[in-house]
Amino acid sequence: MIELPVIPVSETQRKPDWLRVKLPVGKEYRHVRSLVDEHKLHTICESGNCPNMGECWGAGTATFMILGNICTRSCSFCAVATGRPLAVDMDEPNRVAQSVKLMQVKHCVITSVDRDDLKDGGSTIWAETINAIRRESPETTLETLIPDFKGQWDNLDRVLAVRPEVVSHNLETVRRLTREVRIQAKYDRSLECLRRISEADLRTKSGIMLGLGETEEDVIEAMQDLYNVGVHILTLGQYLQPTKAHHPVLDWITPSQFDKYKQIGLDMGFKYVESGPLVRSSYHAEKHLFDMQ
Repeated sequence: MIELPVIPVSETQRKPDWLRVKLPVGKEYRHVRSLVDEHKLHTICESGNCPNMGECWGAGTATFMILGNICTRSCSFCAVATGRPLAVDMDEPNRVAQSVKLMQVKHCVITSVDRDDLKDGGSTIWAETINAIRRESPETTLETLIPDFKGQWDNLDRVLAVRPEVVSHNLETVRRLTREVRIQAKYDRSLECLRRISEADLRTKSGIMLGLGETEEDVIEAMQDLYNVGVHILTLGQYLQPTKAHHPVLDWITPSQFDKYKQIGLDMGFKYVESGPLVRSSYHAEKHLFDMQ
């Protein structure tokens, strides 16, 4: 393997120039901001401190997070709060659907916290939210970024049965770092989740963060594992540390290195690869509605 050059974080006290983003401004951003506040929606744009929030919201789009904003898991990379979630809001599917309609969203991304406290893992609300959006906005296409449901595959099947256009589950990191980065997750369980999505004949998507201490060999192994279970769409982005209490950034991966990973992924056979420092799961999501034939 040819090792990609990286910039150790210890050698620089600031983010590289290629990670600079504009502050969220503009009329469309303010419009989306007001809708999120008015309808009391949780967006992963905010909870995840996404660096693309200005760009995406400025275009009048957003990724909605359902099932509250408190997660039952404590992944070392994630800015979403961990603890005991509130009771499920049974009206949330309707509120999300109404907001999608008001915003005239053409392609909507839905994600959620992990709800390991619920017998159904939140899958009922997942299915009801998808159905509600389709009732209110039948022309809107959907991407769902789902949890692994702790390997309780009847809950996964409940989401797959309503057949969103894209189903995504993030591997997040390489096998070697999974126990350190995703404490309550399992690498092979995530792969099994993705295999089941692909075997349901749905567009299957996954993502990996870079800069956590992985090697090139680690990344290529993870990419090959994802391809082998039928993943069609791969996203690769730079990990950014939310707070000092979270996993540190160990490497800054350069744009040219991301380009190299993209080509490796395309050569493997992935139908679409988004690879760049600021790429996140829902970045350019509307481009992933390719012909499956």
